[in-house]
Amino acid sequence: MSHPAGRVLALLELLQTRHRSTAADLAGHFGVDERTVRRYATTLVELGIPVTADRGRYGGYRLHSGYKLPPLMLTDDEAVAVLLGLVVAERVGLATEQPATATALAKIRRVLPAALADRLAGVQEHLGFTLRRPEQERGPASGTLLALASATRHRQRVALDYRSWRGEQSHRELDPYGLVFHAGRWYVTGHDHRRGEIRTFRLDRIGAVTPGVATFTVPDGFEAVAWVTRSLAGVPYTHEVEVVLETDLVAARRRIPPSVAELTATTDGVLLRARAESLPGMVALLAGLGCPFTVRHPEALRAAVAEHARRLADWAARPAGGQPPSPRRPLD
Repeated sequence: MSHPAGRVLALLELLQTRHRSTAADLAGHFGVDERTVRRYATTLVELGIPVTADRGRYGGYRLHSGYKLPPLMLTDDEAVAVLLGLVVAERVGLATEQPATATALAKIRRVLPAALADRLAGVQEHLGFTLRRPEQERGPASGTLLALASATRHRQRVALDYRSWRGEQSHRELDPYGLVFHAGRWYVTGHDHRRGEIRTFRLDRIGAVTPGVATFTVPDGFEAVAWVTRSLAGVPYTHEVEVVLETDLVAARRRIPPSVAELTATTDGVLLRARAESLPGMVALLAGLGCPFTVRHPEALRAAVAEHARRLADWAARPAGGQPPSPRRPLD
């Protein structure tokens, strides 16, 4: 890279990948003297990029975390990783408010080599997801997410405005214990001083967030993901289900996500506790686990399991090439 402008950009790339580089190291890398390196660094500063020069025998150059993000120098592989991350974030709901994700995608596409951009467009257009952002819902505001993340990290109480699912407005003081992304939505969980207990709040329903001066301590052993999934699973449903699975806890957790049921190891196997609106749906889940199980309650679940078994037996008994099957009854 013989052109001075190219070397200036190469210096920016090095400073982005290294914490600090000495003038001697940089001079050796570019095959120039240290005075020329200083000139390259000065050019970056004149362009508004916050390069800091550390004086002394072991001094060097580094990028300062200044008031704005400097231009990024990405390799093709890094650009692919960033682009795919943005696509996934937008599709599953991980992204914050629009149009930040769309504009970031557009900026990266514009600077990609044509051949690479075309191949990535093919991925984006034909990539399917089993998890989708809930329809007609927007992500949380970037400022809300960052403010709560900072407060969580520094154990700092916040005041916030919240809108419930009924549309009711309230003002809360919250000790944020953790942030969780679950089923296409962002949540924060922590001690709600208005209710005097641990509560879970959706970020897209949070308005202004104001950091306070009070600090807090997270309870020992608190798991934000486990708490949020349990609290969401605790929403009232028609049926309270308890089933003992004849398997181990590791195998059960591989098949059953925490959002579906609470799993506890017992001397008899694994106790599954869940709430269900549809017993046929719960039966289909249990039948697909591939392990024996015992229903504790409700009794209606036993009947649903027996009905499911009879239905499968009827289908298995149908002769090949015989009468066309009757319309399948939905399993809810």
